[in-house]
Amino acid sequence: MLNFNPHYHPYPSRRNLIYARKGMVATSQPLAAQAGLEMLQAGGNAIDAALAAAIALTVVEPTSNGLGSDAFALIWSGGRLHGLNASGSSPSAISTEKIQRRGLDKIPAWGWLPVTVPGAVGGWATASEKLGRLPFARLFEPAIRYAREGYPLSPVLARSWERAYRIYSENLKGEEFQEWFATFAPRGRAPQTGEIWNSPDMASALEEIGETKGHSFYQGNLAQKIGDASREAGGYLEEADLADYTPEWVEPLGIDYGDYRVWEIPPNGQGLAVLMALGIIKELGPGEDSPEEFFHREIEALKLALTDGMQHITDPATMEITPSSLLSSDYLQERAQDIGKRALNPTTGKPPSGGTVYLTAADGEGNMVSFIQSNFMGFGSGVVVPGTGISLQNRGYSFELDSEHPNVLAGGKKTFHTIIPGFLTRGEQPVGPFGVMGGYMQTQGHLQVIRKMIDLKLNPQAALDAPRWQWLEGKKVAVEKDFPSHLARTLTDRGHQLEIRLEPGSFGRGQIICRLENGVLAGGTEPRTDSNIACY
Repeated sequence: MLNFNPHYHPYPSRRNLIYARKGMVATSQPLAAQAGLEMLQAGGNAIDAALAAAIALTVVEPTSNGLGSDAFALIWSGGRLHGLNASGSSPSAISTEKIQRRGLDKIPAWGWLPVTVPGAVGGWATASEKLGRLPFARLFEPAIRYAREGYPLSPVLARSWERAYRIYSENLKGEEFQEWFATFAPRGRAPQTGEIWNSPDMASALEEIGETKGHSFYQGNLAQKIGDASREAGGYLEEADLADYTPEWVEPLGIDYGDYRVWEIPPNGQGLAVLMALGIIKELGPGEDSPEEFFHREIEALKLALTDGMQHITDPATMEITPSSLLSSDYLQERAQDIGKRALNPTTGKPPSGGTVYLTAADGEGNMVSFIQSNFMGFGSGVVVPGTGISLQNRGYSFELDSEHPNVLAGGKKTFHTIIPGFLTRGEQPVGPFGVMGGYMQTQGHLQVIRKMIDLKLNPQAALDAPRWQWLEGKKVAVEKDFPSHLARTLTDRGHQLEIRLEPGSFGRGQIICRLENGVLAGGTEPRTDSNIACY
């Protein structure tokens, strides 16, 4: 089990740690958590619960994910940890030359050009077939109900929706974006807190996906609609790209830290950078025992690890640097030597923002799931396939057009991916799933939450409640408004350029479930959003 003090909470307590015995689902939206609990109480396992919650989140949190998302999962089942990569590739017909011939020096954030093959639907079907218990169509029932009958918007969701509407209204002017406005702003504005929103088109698409076990999405009616819309708008995604897609079972990457082993999904996800940061901190060895040194080392290690990650992580089939070499003790020790008493200034680009949902689920049989899916940058590309409610991701925006960069755009290639699930084990036993969503904040959130649980022995809820920092670029670091002022001053004295941000959403949203030695589940959920834990 995780060695924490359930009563030790050094920060203003925002929520209580939740305990249950038979099952638990933690998500950023209460209705999605309830959808997962519904599966558990219907005789399903944690895999069924996680999938039902993920499917429901496409409806009840479309500001962060949708039917056109990618997904990743770490699943403890049958006494071992399974990794699932359900991210899609770029269209086979796309190339850097074609993009540049359009007069572009960067892949745009919106429209059909950044759209890659959506992998989430395939991931749901694959996980359900291998590890689930309930019929696949059963998992869709709550989501279909929410989509058809409607649901009231929660406060943080409404703020995110309004922010996205303002951005899209200013930037999305072409015909290809009109379906987004018709679907997500049917009254000519974003829906407000407590207001009912529904989408009959999405309900029908969900029914079709559930009944065909995803076949329609990749090789049937929905695939044809996606391909037709792409061609009409001058995009490169074709039905053949969808038909060729298959999710991959992968071996998770892990590193020992303290008495535990921290697991992440391997590239093309950025979880490798989390493990590198933990490894760099380990190589530094014992240092002065002060809060400012704790945070200084954490920030500096993350900067080095994420700089390397953005340079080297891409489609594993084309990576020139292997994960094992980046995690080797010699290399981590070399990187650790760069860390001194003052803030360093690594050379890297400015990380963009992101939009993602993260959820965890566990049952009384020992199954545990760490699951994440995303459209990227909020609603994604701004493209909704007419008549389907399918909002498409814009993951292709992360590709580079520089032919020398490992993550250069190419047809049929997977890009560097920000979304990552995490998992913790001790010895041969699972401790539990954890994750913090939010673009490039995810590596930073994982690092901060894990260190607070392992090094400071905070319980899962206290670790989530703790004020966070976010590296922006160079020596610039943003901190939350309740970050301790005395630590902010000492970090500034060390050369960190701190700024206080009032909006909590930019610091990520996390969920954690841990299994205690007696089998009881202990869960923490994110105080920065409309999150909830459903359990019994």
